[in-house]
Amino acid sequence: MRKLNLRIFCTSLSASVLLALLFTCCLCAQTGTTSLRGTVSDKSGAFIGGAKITISNPQTHLDRRTTSGEAGDYEFLALPPGDYTLVVEKDGFRRYEQPHVQLLVNLPVTQNVTMQVGSVSETVEVSATVVGLNTTDASIGNAFNENQVRELPLEGRNVPDLLSLQPGVAYTGNRADTPTFDTRNGAVNGARSDQSNVTVDGVSVNDEGGHAFTSVLPVTLDSVQEFRVTTSNYNADQGGSSGAQTARTKSGTNDFHGSAYEYLRNTYTSANDYFVKAAQIDSCLANGTPLSEKQCNAAPKLIRNIFGGFVGGPIKKDRLFFFLNYEGPRRAEAQSVTDTVPSNSLRDGVMQYLCQTNADGSPDTATCPGGSVTGLSGKSYTVQPGYFALSPSQITGLYPLHIGPNTAILQYLNTWPTQNSSGCGGDGFNYACFNYSGPISENKNEYIAKMDYNITRDAKHHVSVSGALRNDSNPGAPFYPLRLRANNSFSCWRF
Repeated sequence: MRKLNLRIFCTSLSASVLLALLFTCCLCAQTGTTSLRGTVSDKSGAFIGGAKITISNPQTHLDRRTTSGEAGDYEFLALPPGDYTLVVEKDGFRRYEQPHVQLLVNLPVTQNVTMQVGSVSETVEVSATVVGLNTTDASIGNAFNENQVRELPLEGRNVPDLLSLQPGVAYTGNRADTPTFDTRNGAVNGARSDQSNVTVDGVSVNDEGGHAFTSVLPVTLDSVQEFRVTTSNYNADQGGSSGAQTARTKSGTNDFHGSAYEYLRNTYTSANDYFVKAAQIDSCLANGTPLSEKQCNAAPKLIRNIFGGFVGGPIKKDRLFFFLNYEGPRRAEAQSVTDTVPSNSLRDGVMQYLCQTNADGSPDTATCPGGSVTGLSGKSYTVQPGYFALSPSQITGLYPLHIGPNTAILQYLNTWPTQNSSGCGGDGFNYACFNYSGPISENKNEYIAKMDYNITRDAKHHVSVSGALRNDSNPGAPFYPLRLRANNSFSCWRF
């Protein structure tokens, strides 16, 4: 009996959890939709009540009907964004048909209809594309359809960057003199960057670190059907306290559609870095290599490649649809890296230090006039005025056991790269700089999937399930040549 009760309890618990997840998905799915409303009147401006109004989407076979009220008003709520056809019929008037009514995400559209007297068998077809005007609320912002999202130039194909194109947005993310954690980096109407809100299919995908225009989940250009940016007076469903960005993932339709793409940028069109070129020239001059040789002016490696594709279509026509998208960004390049290394004199057992300065802060050249010092190899090194250098023999005399410079330490110091620059950190005497082209790579694999099921033919009741997965591997530049950094890799997903 206890086992039976336990089974009943587990079954009830599983059913409760399943229902909770289902209702959670349904609640999340309420955002990222749109609406259509308006009035029906004749040429004199008199309202027409009782008119039959139909809106349909031939791609998904969505079909909804309503009747205008006494004041001629009608309304369709919670519509999936898409391209619709609006039909209005009333006895004594010609049939009104308006194709290509484009409804964008989170952008309420008002479409008033003017009927003409005539027979119902006659049709008045409006061929002009309807431009959505929001006269329903006071939200300010722009909506981008699929073609606009795909054709606008975006660095790294990052869709949330579209917010930076809006009036009132201060974007400093493309400036090297502004740190990424600066709160001005993506300020919308004076608010901080971490106060903007990014949602995908009604789910918040904001970066925890407060980076502007960043989604923690992959949002590829070919997976976005609609994108709405609101800079002020946003509604409660968009949340946040600054710019709101709402994206909607594409859905499958009654027709199969898809594409494959690849974008490539390589080193052939890149110029050399100033500091890398200077270090290469100095190295060639020191080695006696002619400056006409390729290694004396070789641009750092720069290869960026983005490839992928998507496919969508019906599993069961008019009811069940799917959409799949894969994108694989790849980045292999070299960046200018400057690290601190032991100086040539320190490798040779010579230590230099700054003498006590005068009262006015100037070097004490009387006590420390400078000169030269000889290392273990017999090579002589110049000592600047105001500095004092200890030769290996002097170090041996200072040490109580008269051991002198440690041989193991000198061998270790000589394993580091040889200095080729002096304009960096360190004291410039015991430590100098080594500039080189550090190879870096980044591999991403992004997967996006969505499935839609219309429980009823008019899609008033439907279930939508979507998921996203990204695997990211970014080792970064090596600490020194042949000393690779640890691989930084992570995965993120949602369902």
